[in-house]
Amino acid sequence: MKGALGARELSSRDLVEAHLQRIEEINPLVNAVVTVDAQRALDSAKAVDDLRSRGRDLPPLSGIPMTHKDIHETAGMRTTFGSPIFADNVPSRDALIIARLKTAGVISTGKTNVPEFAAGAHTVNPLFGTTRNPYDLNRSASGSSGGVAAAIASGIQAAGDGSDTGGSLRLPASFNNIVGLRPSNGWIPHVPPGNPWEWLSQPGFMARNVADVALLMDLCSGPDRRGPMSRHVTSRFSTPDADPDLSGQVIGFVPDLGGRIEIEDEVAAVVSATGPILLGMGARLSDEEPDLGDAAEVFRIARAYEFAANYGRLVENHYEQMKSSLRNNIRAGLNLEVEDLFALDAARARLWTAMQDYFSRHDVLVTTTSQVEPFRAEVEYPEMLNGKPVTDYVGWIHATSLISATGCPAISVPAGFSATGLPVGIQIIGPVGGDALVLQVAGAFEAATGHALSHPPL
Repeated sequence: MKGALGARELSSRDLVEAHLQRIEEINPLVNAVVTVDAQRALDSAKAVDDLRSRGRDLPPLSGIPMTHKDIHETAGMRTTFGSPIFADNVPSRDALIIARLKTAGVISTGKTNVPEFAAGAHTVNPLFGTTRNPYDLNRSASGSSGGVAAAIASGIQAAGDGSDTGGSLRLPASFNNIVGLRPSNGWIPHVPPGNPWEWLSQPGFMARNVADVALLMDLCSGPDRRGPMSRHVTSRFSTPDADPDLSGQVIGFVPDLGGRIEIEDEVAAVVSATGPILLGMGARLSDEEPDLGDAAEVFRIARAYEFAANYGRLVENHYEQMKSSLRNNIRAGLNLEVEDLFALDAARARLWTAMQDYFSRHDVLVTTTSQVEPFRAEVEYPEMLNGKPVTDYVGWIHATSLISATGCPAISVPAGFSATGLPVGIQIIGPVGGDALVLQVAGAFEAATGHALSHPPL
């Protein structure tokens, strides 16, 4: 699209109209897009076309339409956070990731569905209902970035913004056969009026291919004077055409994290088959797993703290308007004691040391992204995993949540399809700050396999 616009083979109005038409055709099936501002988008497209016709230099994505995750504030456009509490909320400001997309030239057209306050890995809420998987409309699109993932997989748009606490960019990518990167903290920094010290939840991008994710990282990453955790080092995320050669790379290939997680047989079969592919690309595989003994506790406490910090003020006045799992997480954060915070810091320090040690011997780590196939859309989370009950709504996402606790960048890239025809992704993890390396390895795997070229029957 970017090239066609620059060559004037397409106008921005052409693209926006096609985008809006695709929403009209497909969205009744998948329920990915929950707010559309067609007239403002068309007016913006006309303004871009006028500037282009006068030979003006324009930002690289000028005229490209995009809906945004409904927890990212968009100035003048409804942002509900998937909650009845904010059903009519129209912010006056853009979240940083939205502001940077607009600076790059993106035309905002609407918002995509999320679970309430992005809590949970299944996209359903009382305002807009359930987002469905375009590969099987009876299945979940995962979450919390499930709306944007389904929109991308359905051909509504090429890429989009999301966020990831316990897997919310990676799990929907796996369920929808697209790419999702959880970046290292600070590339897209947290800024006030939110908590600028927040680290567990990360904004990031999803797309049909690795190159588009890398391009968006190039355009939207960088320090902000309001963000104390900003990364001030420069990095080029985009690379020339991916070369499916991983010669010299040492890859920790541990799909189940050394037996730490359960994986459904259908998923395990696909992920295991990627080992020989990586070997064939020249990589050297290691079965050594990292020491993630502190990861579950780090995730549990940090997640409770961030939910309480962000949404604790709402519990007193809006208790009945929140789902029980969300209330429980907020209450857990409000009940933390100082000893818990001391323990969190100590555990994070041990986990940091363990991952530094691991990546002194390995370039990247490869695991499964999701432990399960896309599950039935009518349930909040899978009830059973390999015959064992799943006790809560994060009990099936340890493959991603344990990695979130490390702070390491992680990407999900399509790895193939189960025997039932459902997408499966692998997760590629690198050292903190090593996002460009993660993208490089993911791009090489994508080039070698071509799984990202498959699209749903819609």
